[in-house]
Amino acid sequence: MKHKHHDHHRHMIEDFKRRFIISIVLTVPIIILSPMIQQWIGIKVRFPGDIWVVWILSSVIFFYGGWPFLRGAYDEIRKNNLGMMTLIGLAISVSYAYSTAVVFGLTGKVFFWELVTLIDVMLLGHWIEMRSVLGASRALEKLAQLIPSKAHILDENGNVRDVPVSDLKHGDKVLIKPGERIPSDGTVIEGLSSVDESMLTGESVPVLKKPGDEVIGGSVNGEGSLVVKIEKVGEETYLSQIIRLVKEAQVSKSKTQDLANRAARYLTYTAIFVGVGTLIAWLLVGKNFTFALERMVTVMVIACPHALGLAIPLVVAVSTSIGATYGLLIRNRQAFEVARKLQAVIFDKTGTLTEGKFGITDIIVIDKEWDAEKVIKFAASVEKHSEHPIAQAIAKALKEEPLKVEDFEYIPGRGVKAKVQGFNISVVSPGYMKEKDISIDDSRVLEIVQTGKTVVFFLVNDSPVAVIALSDSIRQESKEAVRSLKDLGINVMMLTGDNCKVASWVSRELDLTDYFCEVLPDEKSYKIKEVKSKGYIVAMVGDGVNDAPALIEADVGIAIGAGTDIAIESADIILVRNDPRDVVNVIRLSKATYNKMIQNLWWAAGYNILAIPLAAGILYKYGILLSPAIGALLMSISTVVVAINSRLLKV
Repeated sequence: MKHKHHDHHRHMIEDFKRRFIISIVLTVPIIILSPMIQQWIGIKVRFPGDIWVVWILSSVIFFYGGWPFLRGAYDEIRKNNLGMMTLIGLAISVSYAYSTAVVFGLTGKVFFWELVTLIDVMLLGHWIEMRSVLGASRALEKLAQLIPSKAHILDENGNVRDVPVSDLKHGDKVLIKPGERIPSDGTVIEGLSSVDESMLTGESVPVLKKPGDEVIGGSVNGEGSLVVKIEKVGEETYLSQIIRLVKEAQVSKSKTQDLANRAARYLTYTAIFVGVGTLIAWLLVGKNFTFALERMVTVMVIACPHALGLAIPLVVAVSTSIGATYGLLIRNRQAFEVARKLQAVIFDKTGTLTEGKFGITDIIVIDKEWDAEKVIKFAASVEKHSEHPIAQAIAKALKEEPLKVEDFEYIPGRGVKAKVQGFNISVVSPGYMKEKDISIDDSRVLEIVQTGKTVVFFLVNDSPVAVIALSDSIRQESKEAVRSLKDLGINVMMLTGDNCKVASWVSRELDLTDYFCEVLPDEKSYKIKEVKSKGYIVAMVGDGVNDAPALIEADVGIAIGAGTDIAIESADIILVRNDPRDVVNVIRLSKATYNKMIQNLWWAAGYNILAIPLAAGILYKYGILLSPAIGALLMSISTVVVAINSRLLKV
């Protein structure tokens, strides 16, 4: 159905193009044979029956070129929803009917050339509009093209056969050769390779993938071969979800769009009222019917809310595509528009402002014969033999080959010990220290403990040498995000279920405006209400199941893309990259989008407000009189300006 809709849109573009080309070719002899044009250019081309030639050619243009507008006007009248098509249909119908009556004997002046040039310009405007809309959605086409058509599936005997990607099922094993795109989401079970995920996640550096790692359909395999077990297919895949979310965003209703629609509707009724009033007024002051009718037609052409109807949808389409390029998926347009007015942004801590995993933050060396680098080298070499999360965090800090370890021993609930280069090394908990009655008299240690960080002790021959402090590491990106938000005048807060000592430390490190600690999952939404009650427009940024109620409660809910499905479904905006700095991009894009919408509304509605009196002939006594063709040209220029202005949207 999606492909059918897309093909239908392309067919309509080609149809308008074809109608425009045929109409513009037939317009040339009509213009040449029009007495007014001949008078302007100083030539005279007349022959018996020339008016009938003009009428026949004009009739073809009216019925063929004008058919989309006549059909559109009929649909609007039938639905009692008068709009742009009604105005165009009325204008060209009145022009054609009156001119035809003159050809068949009615006294008056024909204006076939005004009629056909009006249709030509309208066809051109619609063609440009539809091409612009199609161009704005090409980001989706590029995403859809990331999935290969074939996959190399492995059977139980290890044989490889090619199958359509649409035939893949959960649990299938597929071979991805170097340089090929991964056909669907899955888990690596064999091989080692770097995978380029930049088109999907924004991660510019290829990511090393080994057995157990997840891969995303559409990403590009690097130098090695991989065997992947398919975990998700069809609409379940990450890429399909992105495409779905972007499509939802493109059709999501916008408050500004509602304003534009209301303005267009009122302008339509105004145009009809002013057009009929113009006809009557000029007749009452003694002008002939031809002149009065021409004024009415011109009013209706210029008042046509074509550009007004285009003003918002084009900006929405362009901003959605820009957002997708930056990794910002907008699910709720109204919430996105609110983002420009945010006064407070509340971040979840774990996995959002922090890495969500332990890392070493401090090393306090007590024995002067040792230094921090040496402490880590010995401690990490011992901890590499333990599976405990704290041990693994210390082990990861070693960037070189570990030292040889002998007589490794795990002390349940207390730590580990081993012999390294003749030293008896122990990495133990505060409980072990208390149990062995080993104390450390150092104010620095007390300060670290008071921050709420996890502390382990490094002992050599049962003597304390150093203290290693670990905590959920603060992202470097978080510091930049907080600084940028505060530069925008926004209060930055943190909401966490962690203990208050840790929350206080994170708050100080990031220079947050405020923080809420030891908040239970069901209490998070109440904290959002509390901040909103102070008059703030609030955004919540989170990634977990327990963030979902808070995301819904906030004026703008923003989910980190690497988070849970529940958090993502509860959010208004999704950050594909796991990067808090993208919250700043959301706000900037929201402001830029709104400004561009307002500019377009002024170009469209403001133009009509100024042009309608001129079309009615208010400056007639000063020699300023707009013909229907000039009115159509000016209106279409307004449309083109709106289209170009929309394409100039930048963050």
